[in-house]
Amino acid sequence: MPLEALIAEDEELLRHSLVEQLRRLWPDLRLVAECEDGASALEQLAEKQPDIAFLDIRMPGISGIEVARSLSELSPRTQVVFVTAYDQYAIDAFEQGAMDYLLKPVSDERLLATRERILSRLPSTRQDDAVLERLLQRLGPSQGAAERPPLAWITASNGRETQLIMLEDVAYFRADNKYTTVVTAAGESLLRTPLRELLDVLDPQHFRQIHRSTIVNMKAVAAVSRDDTGRGVLRLRGRAETLVVSQPFMSLFRGM
Repeated sequence: MPLEALIAEDEELLRHSLVEQLRRLWPDLRLVAECEDGASALEQLAEKQPDIAFLDIRMPGISGIEVARSLSELSPRTQVVFVTAYDQYAIDAFEQGAMDYLLKPVSDERLLATRERILSRLPSTRQDDAVLERLLQRLGPSQGAAERPPLAWITASNGRETQLIMLEDVAYFRADNKYTTVVTAAGESLLRTPLRELLDVLDPQHFRQIHRSTIVNMKAVAAVSRDDTGRGVLRLRGRAETLVVSQPFMSLFRGM
């Protein structure tokens, strides 16, 4: 069976150039998806499960590094090749991490070397998770931002399907034993992360814990009231159910 590959590059000319180079230098490689941003790359990775992903590091919205962080769940056997205009520090990180990179503009000689390197790794069908994590940790601080931006999306399970959910679409999170149920207008999905760990990555300006088992998106709150027992009750926009606010968290809603 021929190997399959995905390309994610937001610059159209560079994307088309890489496609043509691969067709010319690696004719046995089957290109199953061409993506212009990180969000579509995540969707295609989950659907296609390619052997190789050529990922531009800097893409609008979801970066290539963020896409790579999701591979262990979305497509664990996919090998990553970063396409980058990064400085030498980042290139050193690639080399130490035993992953590959292509420096823009991509030369034929370098692409051929990448092909041979990937083919030599084929007996191992999964990325070395420890190597990948070390690389991503080293690259993370080099994004140019003083602080990591708030999480913008998550992946969650719905039956056999892995879904990409934008956090702005989430109404609330509900604890579900060791996992968490994500509630959106489209339905419910299961997130394999405990509720308490979510608090560390969610934007506190928009997501607030209102109960030991509930985190709500404040943009989804339509009204706050109290029931006959004095408990706080949230009415949500466009939803029939209400959410209980436990006493320790009622201070969040004073003045509303």
